[in-house]
Formats: sequence, C-alpha cells, structure tokens
Amino acid sequence: MAGEKMPINKEMLRWARERAGFSLVEAQEKFKTIADWEDNASKALPTYPQLESLALAFKIPVAAFFLPKCPVLPAIEKTFRTLPETELDALEPRIKLLLRKAKALQLNLSSLNHGHNPSARLITRDLRFSIDVDSAQMAAGVREYLGVSVKEQVSWSSAEVALEKWRSRLAEVGIFVFKDQFRNPRFAGFCLTDDEFPIIYVNNTSPKTRQIFTLFHELGHLLFHTSGIDLRSDEVPGGLSGFGARLEVLCNRFAAALLVPDAEFFSALGSSTPTYETARSLGLHFNVSSLVIFRKFLDHRLIDCAEYKKAHEASATEPPASGGGNYYNNQMAYLGRAYIGMALREFYQNRISSTELAEVLNIAPKSISALEERFLKGAA
Repeated sequence: MAGEKMPINKEMLRWARERAGFSLVEAQEKFKTIADWEDNASKALPTYPQLESLALAFKIPVAAFFLPKCPVLPAIEKTFRTLPETELDALEPRIKLLLRKAKALQLNLSSLNHGHNPSARLITRDLRFSIDVDSAQMAAGVREYLGVSVKEQVSWSSAEVALEKWRSRLAEVGIFVFKDQFRNPRFAGFCLTDDEFPIIYVNNTSPKTRQIFTLFHELGHLLFHTSGIDLRSDEVPGGLSGFGARLEVLCNRFAAALLVPDAEFFSALGSSTPTYETARSLGLHFNVSSLVIFRKFLDHRLIDCAEYKKAHEASATEPPASGGGNYYNNQMAYLGRAYIGMALREFYQNRISSTELAEVLNIAPKSISALEERFLKGAA
C-alpha cells in the first residue's frame, strides 16, 4: 500500500490546501509534485504515506481526500467578522496552526455526525440576543437554558471539577470544547462559529478559573454567530471599533454576570470588605478567579480603578495550570469525553476503521487501546 497511488478527489486536495491557507508555491516547498496531484489533466497521484503527510499539513482526515465533493465551509477569516484583517494577519504561527486544527475538528465533527449536531438542543440556534441586551439578562437566560443553578455551581468541589461540569453541560447544548497548549499566555482561547458545529478552543495552560471564564466569553461570541479570540487581559484587540468593540465588552460582562450573578454576589459578600482575601474567598466559593470578583467590586463601585489595576497586574503573575503528565490523560483533556465518545461510537458501529479512528483522535493507531482504556475508566 505504501507505494500504491491513491485515487483521491483532486478538487478536494485543492480545497484542503486553500482552506489551510497555503498557496500552491508554499505547498510546493514540502510537496514538490502537488501541482500535478491537483491537476485533473495529470495522472499523477500521491501515495498513502504522502497522503498522510498532506493530511497532517492541511489538518484534515485522510478520508476527507476521497469525499465526492468539497464541503461548504466558510474560510476561517470570514467567521471573524468583528476582528480587523490586520489583527488576523499579525497572529503568530502557533495560533494560526491551532485555528487550522480547530477547523479540522469541525470537519471531523461533521463527518462523525453525518452533518448534523448530535445534541437534542443547540443553544446558538435557540437563543437570540440584541447587542444592546443587558448582560445580566443575557446571563440569566443562558443559565436557565443550561439548567445550572448557582446552588449547584457552588457545590462543585474545585475549579477543576467546575471546568469539566461546565464543559459537559455545553456539549449537551451543542457546543464542543477543545483544549491545547497555546504556548503564549496572552491568548486565553478562541471560538469558531458554525451553523451546526460551533466550537470553543481553550488554552490548557491558563489557570482553571481563567479557562472557565474563557468558556463563557467565547460562548458570548458564538451566541452572536461570530468567531472570537479571547485575550488573557481585559485588552480589546487593536483596531476594533463599533459592533466589534461593543461585543468584546459585552462578552466580558456576560461571562462575569453568568458566573457570579449580582444577587448571589452580594449575599456571599455580606458585610465583608472588598480586600484581596475577600476576593480569594469569594473566588473559591464561585469557582472563579479573584480577578472576576475584583471586577464585581469595581462595577459596583466598592473599589476604584487604581485598586482594580493592581489586582489585574497581580493576576498576570498567577502560575499557569500544570502541564506534562500522562500522554493519554492529556489527549482526554484536549479532545474531551464528548468528542472521544462519538468517535469510539462510530468505530464500534463499524462506520469508521481503526485508521480513521486514529486520525480523528490525532493519535497513532497503536495508541487507540490505551486511550480507549482511559476513556472507559473515566465512565466507570
């Protein structure tokens, strides 16, 4: 099979290259004969090992090259309608790579679910908000839709548990969350909108409480059907104005209002003074960062801007989430139980092969049994 020529759909190869952002000249630096592979008049075809290399470079499954027609998916840039092109162009290569990986995961989700979101409800389809919506009202509506009371939220034993609970609840309403190492603490995460498979991508090295905030900042973007990039600080991407700037502010306020509603905030605050110790205590109570609590202090004029700025600067020195660890546990964290579960389901029902399963899980075929074992242990 290694030397056998593979009868791919040449239009699909061209689609995959262009979607990944490679010009033909750029692609030829690694694949010398790709122009012939794309040329319908040429009989040249890649071998299976070459096809695997193409799939890795263009971030799509090998099986996608055999699709009869190219999927209709908007270019990544077009979904970031609130972000200036100059900001997108200036993104570092690592973030651009993760954007391509995210689009590959969207394609995998579509393939594994035959083009339809498997969730009984899809929050981005069911809920509609105006850009002028009150952030507290928006937060209350989303919390009710998710079916998570504040009482349940504060019962979770840690931020790590809370993160997985929120992630699971989002999957139930059609939002899939993936994680990775961004290798740049400035970026907390991003989201990619889509009519069927909107996804959120989180920086796994951010503190767990920051990852939770990112989930809801990005959910705010998805509810307005825009892709977005969440910066770890409060900064707004350069060049944003009008709708884009208003949306960034709204997403931050929405996330804070959902995670710490005003009534419960004041109830938990009681007669305590707005100090670092109070912020830490309330942060632990709600499973959020101290900075979210300081923002509540500022919004309710319990502190001034100078005090908030000090808290903001202090938050920048928070240690990142621990990295390393077991490879399979990392893959579980990156892909999530919902995604791994649907991939295994398709494999068990003989709809995909072991090779295709390895591709959508981004692991070597020999690693499937070990990852499957971790997944089943987690369900026990």
